[in-house]
Amino acid sequence: MQKAVSKSLDRIDRTILETLQHQGRISNVELARKVRLSPSPCLDRVKKLESEGFIEGYQARLNAAKLGLGVVAFIQITLERSGAKVFSRFKQAVVDIAEVEECHMVAGEFDYLLKLRIRNMEEYHLALGRLAELPGVAQTQTYMVTEPIKQGSGLSLRAAPE
Repeated sequence: MQKAVSKSLDRIDRTILETLQHQGRISNVELARKVRLSPSPCLDRVKKLESEGFIEGYQARLNAAKLGLGVVAFIQITLERSGAKVFSRFKQAVVDIAEVEECHMVAGEFDYLLKLRIRNMEEYHLALGRLAELPGVAQTQTYMVTEPIKQGSGLSLRAAPE
């Protein structure tokens, strides 16, 4: 788990983060112009944000439907019992299931919430079978996505502490 924000971010840092979050391929010159700095200090700020862990990396956003992975399912997983060993074994096993795009331990009526990206219902059934066989799994509940409304829009920096 990541530590909380270790330093305050000024307006320029926030603008850099917000811009890079939505335009990861922007040139440093264009970014500098946008935040009203010269290119060298702008690049220094980006490198500092990277080294301090505010920027974890850069990646392309892929079109899942064009890649044949347009079916999304959320699956609640309830484990047979609680305990560090049970949680650890489950976590080690779930990372090896390629269809699992995200896995979150949650507080509430179930233990984990998984997001699967799959091609079709046949692939869903195969993935669900593998999930049901993971160590400690007692119960699963699936929710198929019928229409994505908002996804991957980035972090809201308005919510981050000043």
